[in-house]
Amino acid sequence: MKRRSFITLLGGAAAWPLAARAEPAVPVIGWLGSRSASESAALVDAFRSGLKEIGYVDGRNVAFAFRWADGQYDRLPAQAAELVSQHVSIIVATGGDPAAQAAKGATKTIPIVFVSGSDPVKVGLVASLNRPGGNITGIHVLLLGLGAKRLALLHELMPSAGAIGVLVNPQFPGAEAYLGDLREAAGSLGVQLRVRQAATEQEIEAAFSVLAEQRPGAVLIAPDPFFTVRRVQVVTAAARHGLPAMYELRDFAVVGGLISYGTSLADGYRKTGIYAGKVLKGVNPAELPIEQSTKFELVINLKTARTLGITVPQTLLVAADEVIE
Repeated sequence: MKRRSFITLLGGAAAWPLAARAEPAVPVIGWLGSRSASESAALVDAFRSGLKEIGYVDGRNVAFAFRWADGQYDRLPAQAAELVSQHVSIIVATGGDPAAQAAKGATKTIPIVFVSGSDPVKVGLVASLNRPGGNITGIHVLLLGLGAKRLALLHELMPSAGAIGVLVNPQFPGAEAYLGDLREAAGSLGVQLRVRQAATEQEIEAAFSVLAEQRPGAVLIAPDPFFTVRRVQVVTAAARHGLPAMYELRDFAVVGGLISYGTSLADGYRKTGIYAGKVLKGVNPAELPIEQSTKFELVINLKTARTLGITVPQTLLVAADEVIE
C-alpha cells in the first residue's frame, strides 16, 4: 500500500544550449553509478521509464554509456573523466554524493543530473534548491536525513534495547553528519550507540563479530551505496549473529533484512529520468529546481522476525507499506 506523496519544488526553466556543443546524432547519456550494474537493474529500468515519459527510448533515439564503481568511491573521478572524454550529452550521477561530486569535478560544461540522498545545498552540489546554478540539477531522495526516524522505529520494535549498534562506512561523505543526528536522537530516546566502522567486506564481517560480542539490542545500518551493493552479505551477517537490524531501503528487507525505512528509490530514479529528458530537450539545469522526494516506504519482513523470535507491534504492522510474509 502506497500512502506517501511526492513534493515538487517549483521554479522556472530556461533553454540550455545543447546545440552549442558538438553533439552526436543520437544523444548519449553517460551513467556514473556508485552502485553495481547487477543490483541496480530495476533502478535503471525506473530511470528509463521516466525518460520514456519525455519521449526518449533507449536504443531508438538515445543511447547509454555506463560506468559502475561497485561501491568503490575512489574509482568515480576516473570514470567521470572517461565519460567527459567521450563527449556524452549528459551525465547522470547515481548512488549518492560520491558520484555527483565526481561528475561535478569532471566538467563545468556537460549538463549533470544527479540522484542523491544528502541535502545537495549542504554538501555543495548546488547553490540553492530553486535555482541550482552551474550545469547541475537533480533529485534529492532524502536518505541521510532519516536517521532519527529509523532509530525511533527500531526502538519501537525493540523497546527493551538499551544499546543499539551502528554500522557506518567512514569513507562515505555524509557519515559524520548522519552519526551526529543519530547521537542526538539516541539521547532523546535514552539509548546508547555502539558504532562500528566498515569500508571493506572483511571489515563488515569483523564489525558484526564485535557487535555480536557487545550484544546490543539491535543494529542500525547507515545509508551507503557500499552497503547496498553488499546487502546480502550485511543481512546474512546480521542473521548469523542473531542481531535485529534496521536498513535504509526495501532492497535489504527483500533479501531477508528485518525492517527498512526510506525513500522509494524507484520513484526517485523515474523522476531523474524525467529530468534528464528535459535537459536533453534543452532545459537549462541551472534553472531546473531540485526535486525532493518524500515518498517513503516502511517494510517489515515477518519471516525474519519469527526467526529472531520477535513479535512485531501491531502499530508497526498497521503503519507498514509492505509486510513480507
